[in-house]
Amino acid sequence: MAPSRRIEGPLGPRGLVAVWLAKSIIRLSRVLGLGGSTFPGTVARRLAPGILGALSAGLPKGVILVTGTNGKTTTARMIAGVLRAAGLKVVHNRSGANLITGVTAAFIDATDWRGRLDADIGLVECDEATVPKAVSELPVRILLVTNFFRDQLDRFGELAHTVELVRSGAARLDDGARLLLNADDPLVAGIGRNVDIPAVYYGIDDERQGAPRMVQAREAKHCLECGEPYDYKVYYYAHLGKYRCPRCGRDRPRPDVAATAIELDEVSGSRLTVRTADGPELDLTISLPGLYNAYNALAAATAGLAAGAGPEAIRSGLAEASSSFGRMEPIDVDGRRVLIALVKNPVGFNEVVRTVLGDRGAKRLVIAINDNYADGTDVSWLWDVDFEQLAAAHAEIDFVVTSGIRAEDMAVRLKYAGVETNRISVEEDISAALALALGRVEAGQTLYVLPTYTAMLEVRRVIQRMGYARPFWQA
Repeated sequence: MAPSRRIEGPLGPRGLVAVWLAKSIIRLSRVLGLGGSTFPGTVARRLAPGILGALSAGLPKGVILVTGTNGKTTTARMIAGVLRAAGLKVVHNRSGANLITGVTAAFIDATDWRGRLDADIGLVECDEATVPKAVSELPVRILLVTNFFRDQLDRFGELAHTVELVRSGAARLDDGARLLLNADDPLVAGIGRNVDIPAVYYGIDDERQGAPRMVQAREAKHCLECGEPYDYKVYYYAHLGKYRCPRCGRDRPRPDVAATAIELDEVSGSRLTVRTADGPELDLTISLPGLYNAYNALAAATAGLAAGAGPEAIRSGLAEASSSFGRMEPIDVDGRRVLIALVKNPVGFNEVVRTVLGDRGAKRLVIAINDNYADGTDVSWLWDVDFEQLAAAHAEIDFVVTSGIRAEDMAVRLKYAGVETNRISVEEDISAALALALGRVEAGQTLYVLPTYTAMLEVRRVIQRMGYARPFWQA
């Protein structure tokens, strides 16, 4: 195992000045409505590069790090609920700022003006590329990996590079740390075979939720050991499922924590029966819809067990968990339900569309696509999304308004997917697009808003200015 380079020690005068300055910037940013989720961390780290290590070194239960392509924010929010239900004080980068500067800002925000952190445990949602640095600075006791899909190729490069970044971070964990890995994703499960850290696997054992064939794009088609195409007994979505290599025999690890029965209730939520390795069977209810949120809940339950939370804390923590801002977030606008669901890569978009189509009734949609750095500047991934699902459900599609910087690209993609053009409107300005769509939605009806990341922030700012939503750092 590579030696840890963790930076620890007392805060010191420079650290204290960094805390004062960063906390002042956070306060000013929020007065100005900017959030202050990243820049204060940048300033603090320039003044005191070891500040994150110093602030986190005294956490009695260390840090849980959550990473992976999809589900980080929601899974971390669920884990936070479980930990708090277990009576723990948690410091958590809940705003979703998951680069090292955002994590630093979150820890500073949680301290008092003397730089004292009143918490038992840290919970950090972490960008995949940031994992090695986070492990080097934080006392990570648990590293949870959700899944790997192609995402922001202009920033991350090919998927193998992303997997290697996380694996190298896992290899730097201290003795006594644990890996929690999704057994259903061969790319994630493969990490457990390539590091000298004990792994706990979680996965779904309810084959009713899968299919024998997969029509969506999938990333892991070939065995990581010998290159032979995997045989799948069942696909849950994309390349997640029960797989085995017919040549070398490498197969899905048996999950230590498994969802043996899942009931999906359209967009209202899900119920899960979970088998654990040593404890009692858990019956869990969550208010978030979709199979991907069942995966998030299963991951959160696994993390709760690893952190020592009891069954009742896991049940109540997950039952009370609400959606994170912009992730299947419902907002009431004068009796009309606006459901915001972040989309950022083909697999995630496919699952959001599948969940939306699983809801009964007519579909009224705004799809807002930006191509800023945080969204990924290459939007060619839109052509890998299965929008043909929408075209096939044309009788249910009332209208689609495309918006954002790449509104026209989105409209073209829908046209070629087969969505009837007389149901598509293009309005680049997001505020105007929301006004147009809300004007066509009556009380009691739902407007589905599917935005990329910076478009989502803009959508929430518009709705916040209308007086129907709290700032994202309070959501």
